[in-house]
Amino acid sequence: MNTVVEVKSLTRRYGNLVAVDSVSFSVKECEIFGVLGPNGAGKTTTVEMIEGLRRPDSGEIRVCGIDAVKEPERIKELIGVQLQTTSLYERIRVKEVVDLFGGYYRRAIPTAKLLEEVSLTDKKNSFVSELSGGQKQRLALALALVNDPGVLFLDEPTTGLDPQARRNVWGIIDGLRENGKTVILTTHYMEEAEELCRRVAIMDSGRIIALDTPDALIAGAGLESRIVLDDAREELRLMLKSMDLPARATEDNNRIILHTKKASLVLKEIARVASERNIDLGNISVRKATLEDVFLAFTGRQLQE
Repeated sequence: MNTVVEVKSLTRRYGNLVAVDSVSFSVKECEIFGVLGPNGAGKTTTVEMIEGLRRPDSGEIRVCGIDAVKEPERIKELIGVQLQTTSLYERIRVKEVVDLFGGYYRRAIPTAKLLEEVSLTDKKNSFVSELSGGQKQRLALALALVNDPGVLFLDEPTTGLDPQARRNVWGIIDGLRENGKTVILTTHYMEEAEELCRRVAIMDSGRIIALDTPDALIAGAGLESRIVLDDAREELRLMLKSMDLPARATEDNNRIILHTKKASLVLKEIARVASERNIDLGNISVRKATLEDVFLAFTGRQLQE
């Protein structure tokens, strides 16, 4: 695949604060690439420099082969941007605002087609003030897509949305990749990154501290999964004690929790022995390690701290 966005040694300072500290990465065509980290990590500043909204103090940026530092105006016809917050006139109708934004470009997707893509056709005559939070985010996404960009920048696209509205937006974003778009997504929701992104760069204090696929980051950190057996009876406890499993067992009230880096192997072995001895495993669940755990492993603190 072709490299669509390439960033080398990108740096931005505000006085004594180094907001972005020598950041480098590349994004392939038709990839959803996540830039993750807590508020203040430098995610938005990094993306805004690529978009041409801020000028870096040093470093190189190429978007679709164009030097974005020297020629920021050239890339604006090629990219779409959804900022953290989109301010619109409250008394403008949905169809009107999409028509208005489409008029800013030499080439624009027809409004009816765009509203259908973001599931807002039935709201085309509604005022912006009448939309829900999720509908406003889908409208902001439509405005980012109005010029049919090859590269799309989404900055915290689901912040403040309820779980159902968030998943609706996820479905639209995943559909963009299937339709040939390249997406750079900033978020502090690790679940969002695991759901959508092929690769992720985790930022903290202006630097990239890890970059790979979500699965590779989790595996590389050597993190444990947890197998939880609820309402563990005595015969199940005795069975587990008799087995030589690559797991560490702890108890929480009447639950047994097995901590392991080999969850699949442990599950198979437990199921095999339980079947041989006719022992009911009861309710069993697995919690895999997440990108949140990766961030904790690298920084020693929770993402939301």
